Amino acid sequence: MRIKRLSSDVSIRRSSAAATDEQLQAVKDIIREVREDGDAALFRFARKWDKAEFTDLRVSQEEIKQAVERFDPQLLSDLTEAAYNIRRYHEEQKQEGYRVVHENGSYVGQRVTAIESAGLYVPGGTAAYPSSVLMNVIPAQAAGVGRIVLMSPPSEDGSLTDGVLAAAHILGIDEIYKSGGAQAIAALAYGTESIAPVDKITGPGNIYVALAKSEVNGDVAIDMIAGPSEIAIIADGTAYPDEIAADLLSQAEHDPMASAVLLTDDEKLAENVTREIEKQLAELPRQSIARAAIDGFGAIYLGETMEQLVTAANQLAPEHLEIMTADAESVADQIKHAGAIFIGRYSSEPVGDYFAGTNHVLPTNSTARFSSALSVYDFVKRTSIIHYSEQAWQENKDKIARLARLEGLEAHARAVESRQWEKEKK
Repeated sequence: MRIKRLSSDVSIRRSSAAATDEQLQAVKDIIREVREDGDAALFRFARKWDKAEFTDLRVSQEEIKQAVERFDPQLLSDLTEAAYNIRRYHEEQKQEGYRVVHENGSYVGQRVTAIESAGLYVPGGTAAYPSSVLMNVIPAQAAGVGRIVLMSPPSEDGSLTDGVLAAAHILGIDEIYKSGGAQAIAALAYGTESIAPVDKITGPGNIYVALAKSEVNGDVAIDMIAGPSEIAIIADGTAYPDEIAADLLSQAEHDPMASAVLLTDDEKLAENVTREIEKQLAELPRQSIARAAIDGFGAIYLGETMEQLVTAANQLAPEHLEIMTADAESVADQIKHAGAIFIGRYSSEPVGDYFAGTNHVLPTNSTARFSSALSVYDFVKRTSIIHYSEQAWQENKDKIARLARLEGLEAHARAVESRQWEKEKK
């Protein structure tokens, strides 16, 4: 793993690979085919890319039942407890509307209501993620979304993994379809014969899923355009090299383009972490993926002061930021930009991925500078409420009309002035 020295002006950015023109065109073609051919396109793409043959896009109740029966009871218990933690955290995010009442009888306010339907994408392929079911569904349920749809790529036998179906069962979700990639996003956005369109699409996926979400955005709402996973760690000489290496590799094994960065002021620690990375890589089942990520997007940055490391972390604005220092809480207080902050030795990144309760759908590619984790807020809309009394109208109509005419909008001014006292109308 490369060791670089931070310059005095501290310039650090996440390296990433942009989508190709061919990938973008492929996604556009897929979306067009789904809009034109509906279910037939989904079956066709399942045969082409998933090598899957099946006759019904929707997962049956019997399939869910059998998956739960096959699933390991201990894992089912673990998922259930994780779901409880995630729900408890997200329930705290629920908001009420408000009303501001004026003495003249007018009031303004805000009404918070859930969107009516959400389509939640659960990745498959090299790894299937039951945890993504929990992380996407629970905030939507806490918000009060009425219809929740799951989409996930099928295996060659036309099934979804037992873990994904078990997680859906725990949450009471039974509208589940066997489709992945850009075609699943298109189906959620525009509908097919079997699948009604939704109002919002959430969930991570590969480059084709990300591009498809970007293409349909505007016709349907999306959560974010998620890039490859990222982890950054701020550590000093009190941290353990083997633990740092393990945490860096926990994200490197996700994707060949995943980013793993260590920021430290201790040169010995940096050298020891480099050795540990090589040692642990040799023993990983997903070694080739993690190796590609570490070689392509991994780095150790050596700084002189903790202030310099914090500045670098804020510039990087990583998806996950771990802090392993003697004064971790104090360092955490200085972080402005991160999708999630993990404070202290025992707050390893997978704690947040699976069990703590916070959401693991997080902003990537430095977008933590202006965006947030998936939450209840993503599944509600806020409607402004205006009620003007006669007295309020009388007091303010001339002011409103003048402001409208200031902007050259005469019809606006006349609309306000057209209201008259009822006795004048008669």
